[in-house]
Amino acid sequence: MNVLSFSRCLLPAAVILLSSCAVAPDQAPGRAAEPLPENWETVQPILPDGFATTIFHPAAGATRHIAVRDNGDVFVARDFRLAAPMFGQDAAWGALLAMRDNDGDGVADQVEEFGPQTTATEVVIHDGWLYFGTDLAVYRIELDDNLVPAGVAEPIAGGFPMQRSHADKTFEIDPEGVLYVNSGVPTNACETKRMTPRAPGFDPCPQLERSGGIWKFDADRKLQDQLRDGERFVTGTRNVLAMEWNPWANKLYFVMHGRDSLGMLWKDFYTREDNAELPAEEFHAAEQGDNFGWPYTYYDHLRNMRMQAPEYGGDGKTEAEGDYKEPLLGFPGHWAPMDMIFHSGKNMPGKYAQGAFIVFHGSWNRMPLEQQGYNVVFVPMRDGKVTGDWEVFADGFTGVDKLMNPGLTAYRPVGIAEGPNGEIYLSEDKHGRMWRVTWSGNP
Repeated sequence: MNVLSFSRCLLPAAVILLSSCAVAPDQAPGRAAEPLPENWETVQPILPDGFATTIFHPAAGATRHIAVRDNGDVFVARDFRLAAPMFGQDAAWGALLAMRDNDGDGVADQVEEFGPQTTATEVVIHDGWLYFGTDLAVYRIELDDNLVPAGVAEPIAGGFPMQRSHADKTFEIDPEGVLYVNSGVPTNACETKRMTPRAPGFDPCPQLERSGGIWKFDADRKLQDQLRDGERFVTGTRNVLAMEWNPWANKLYFVMHGRDSLGMLWKDFYTREDNAELPAEEFHAAEQGDNFGWPYTYYDHLRNMRMQAPEYGGDGKTEAEGDYKEPLLGFPGHWAPMDMIFHSGKNMPGKYAQGAFIVFHGSWNRMPLEQQGYNVVFVPMRDGKVTGDWEVFADGFTGVDKLMNPGLTAYRPVGIAEGPNGEIYLSEDKHGRMWRVTWSGNP
């Protein structure tokens, strides 16, 4: 069946009803409007010795985050905005995918799409429910014995600001049923005139009233509103897509997207190299009331120092003053952290137990320098504390030795999840290719 013939599956974005349609793995929608390396279809992730990979799905259509059920069923969120340029705004497809590997060969041979025709980024399984997040709200649907649940999705938390940039409602749920929802900001540094050289920032920043932080809700309560029912958990985060509950530390962890355009907007203080390298993408453990510094500060991982933002009187050399949380690690600028897991260590070498796998989407704004990121890194951890240097775990997604134009990369990794036997699932959103990674040596 051609994906463009799924007229019976077309659902208005405002109507969150659940229906399903089969999607053949080689006919699912994807994003292919940009020029590509000639060998993009043969590009495979480069992994450490002892790991093996299969293509779980060749092109599932702008796949984002992943959740895996105890029985091995894989649920995937998809971004309609990335598929629309190729297939048109009227293309009919669901925001969620359900996949099953019936014969255990590491390849999805049963694939069903369902959900609203809208953008979804996050999927989380909690206490027998599948939760998913759109740009405006978090929903859930009760799981049953079917691959695609037969029920109707319930709205759990909404009422967030409507915005075009950084609108993804990523979230996490802790063991006590607390729902943590990211509300990103629509600007670079709360500037008074957006993307204008030397424009000062609003002080105080009004966007911090409803954005730039993480809010708490009850994961089991329907129809919650951010203003009426939400409780601010932390503030000062520009945008958080990679967040995960760490069961060994009993805390929420995240990697934050840093700001952009220091060198472009403040040429008196920053070079082109500074523009490419700064600021850090910050890896944090979060606790109630923490302030992570946006928009007044940024973290310089080269100096290991929190700096005053130039919109608020900084000059690239002035250390920030204030009670701001220091990161566990600072990753290179503009790598774009997208997802994260803490691995159980099951069927893996011992070094990976409790450690963080962080997915980086890759940069677009390091020009004129080489674009970087486009990888998965591993951070060794024990009981929630970093125990060693981070390392690249999966690389080679670009398909080229040196990437200058971000549009020419073969893949852009975005999602990660652990399966019931310790296997790792990876997604990317340029074509929607998904991989299944397993350890083939002796753990």
